[in-house]
Amino acid sequence: GARDSLSLPHPLFLQVSPPSLPHSSNAYSIFDSSASRFSRLGYSTRFLRHPNPLSLPLTRQRFRCYCSDQTSPSVSRKRVVSGVQPTGSIHLGNYLGAIKNWVALQDTYETLFFIVDLHAITLPYDPQELRKATRDTAALYLACGVDISKASVFVQSHVRAHVDLMWLLSSSTPIGWLQKMTQFKEKSRKEGGENASVSLLTYPVLMAADILLYKSDFVPVGEDQKQHLELARDLAQRVNNLYGGRKWKKLGGRGGSIFKIPEPLIPQVGARVMSLTDGRSKMSKSAPSDQSRINLLDSKDLIADKIKRCKTDSFVGLEYDNAERPECNNLLSVYQIVSGKTKDEVMEECKDMSWGTFKPLLTDAVVEHLSPIQVRYQEITAESAYLDKVLTEGADKATEIAEVTIRNLKQAMGFYI
Repeated sequence: GARDSLSLPHPLFLQVSPPSLPHSSNAYSIFDSSASRFSRLGYSTRFLRHPNPLSLPLTRQRFRCYCSDQTSPSVSRKRVVSGVQPTGSIHLGNYLGAIKNWVALQDTYETLFFIVDLHAITLPYDPQELRKATRDTAALYLACGVDISKASVFVQSHVRAHVDLMWLLSSSTPIGWLQKMTQFKEKSRKEGGENASVSLLTYPVLMAADILLYKSDFVPVGEDQKQHLELARDLAQRVNNLYGGRKWKKLGGRGGSIFKIPEPLIPQVGARVMSLTDGRSKMSKSAPSDQSRINLLDSKDLIADKIKRCKTDSFVGLEYDNAERPECNNLLSVYQIVSGKTKDEVMEECKDMSWGTFKPLLTDAVVEHLSPIQVRYQEITAESAYLDKVLTEGADKATEIAEVTIRNLKQAMGFYI
């Protein structure tokens, strides 16, 4: 049966939207343990070490922000739910800055992870690209280390309860709350105001459904996602007040709260990888030039060409933390991470190098680091039946949990069930 305690992913909402697909939405995690067997690449970093709660303001409430947490083996693990946009392409900045840390969550929490294809249609999109990107994104995350013996992986639209809960929550959502959402105001303006789709206004309710459906304990969340989490918390409290407690009990329910109020989980900060063409700007999928980023599936020759042509400077030697040399600091930092060396070791090795000597060294280190991911990705995509099985089993497991939530809410709302 479904367990009552859950943890979130939108635990972390990761922005990785492609130009061909809409909505630079979020990635939030949703993971659940699975009986399937899948060996990840062996990343051993633990995610959160010591509890360090912070207080952050909410629109109507306050929540505790957990920057780290360690679950006792004798206690049932908390649940984390996370969703990510179907981009089909992930770059080095996404991977080193967030995904490696996300993957580490599965060692501490019960986790569910899904591809948010329903969020990807709020802006104009290519249907064929959406279908392909959904599968490719799932395969990439598995290749990056998501372990299906620890985490459930599925596609959002394969669990009907996401849409069901969104509709039920919509009846309790004041339209004024949605009109105040920053992303709606920005994106509807870009779409020409009245030409913006209704889904662009209401998708935060779907995101709240993604979070509340699995009784998440924590939500990994980035700066740009705090407002969405606040909405989910406000909606949960509103529905609990409207339909929970004695009202629910009179209708044959257990009484008490219908939804758990999720807390934010701020992941350990990953590397901030900058553009190869501008050391002061983050590496981004939305940058017009592909030369500005290294994609996880770039070939060895393409990686070598991008690093060879990347922006550098005319200073002698290499050094960290010089404000006048942002590209130098960025490239040394990338080399440090992918090589597994310390900052001091890199500085000692590279301080007297020229760019002509350092760039081939960096190329070899990046290629070696990405090679296992690329090999595993090719294995997964070559075996279509395997990926289908993983996604089907993940959706089945998520549905078991989700149906309990839907049944409880329908009962509390007075539906004949």
